[in-house]
Amino acid sequence: MNHGQEMFYNFFMERVKDDKKEEAKLLLEDSFAKQDAGTFNMEHLQKIMPEFYAIAKPEAMKEIQEAMDSFASRL
Repeated sequence: MNHGQEMFYNFFMERVKDDKKEEAKLLLEDSFAKQDAGTFNMEHLQKIMPEFYAIAKPEAMKEIQEAMDSFASRL
């Protein structure tokens, strides 16, 4: 995990519903593996965004959407 991935991992894990931490970890690990392999693209991001939103705490949704939008703008 590179520094940017670690920062997002920590950011996201703090904003995930307590009972969804393991699911979040798996989603993040898969996404980071795709980034490392060079296969993470806008299509994949759009596919997984609903999964990320589904496990986020409702009060953190705006922050997560902003972070995902910022990341998407760099793809």
